Amino acid sequence: MFMIKKGKCFITLLIAFISTNLLTGCSSSDLQNLPSATTHPSLTKNINDYNYLIGPGDSLNIFVWGNPEISGTFDVRPDGKISTSLVDDIDASGRTPSDLARSIEARLSEYVRDPIVTVIVQDFVGPYSEQVRVIGEASQPKAINYRENMTLLDVMVAVGGLTEYADGNDARLIRVINGQQRQFGLKMGDLIRDGDIQANIDILPGDIIIIPEAWF
Repeated sequence: MFMIKKGKCFITLLIAFISTNLLTGCSSSDLQNLPSATTHPSLTKNINDYNYLIGPGDSLNIFVWGNPEISGTFDVRPDGKISTSLVDDIDASGRTPSDLARSIEARLSEYVRDPIVTVIVQDFVGPYSEQVRVIGEASQPKAINYRENMTLLDVMVAVGGLTEYADGNDARLIRVINGQQRQFGLKMGDLIRDGDIQANIDILPGDIIIIPEAWF
């Protein structure tokens, strides 16, 4: 009787395992793989044209030439705006530092003759749309500030690599291309554990990397 019950339990577990793999097994293998790390403008915007965009939480050093009394360091609020010494509620999030500087000059011209403004970002956070998110079986899953020419290997260094339970070769990357969300297969196990540099790919602003847990 014990052997029969044990056999039934094994069969039940086996059926559950097969059913799960039927649902998930084809998910990654059917996905297109991205080319090895280099510039691929055909997949999205040209990486070489990347300009940093200001985001909530950024610390900005705003210097008004010849007017140190109205210069200073200002934090971008959660609503994406900043308030300086003379002007309030300037939209900053999603803009380049030079674009913001021109906007501040236009607002300051009401009080200062021919103002010249320089905006320098001190603490980089960036808007959510530009951050790279890593979820799942990374040692330290988190959102990372995108940096020019960032690759998958750079991202994995930032999150501390894979956990011992990660199925790196079944990982996927979600990317928005021409307004449409697309998924790509990743071979992170080959890259991290086997040193296969061909598995290294370009990372772009807004990418999402999902690392599943392996089935043992």
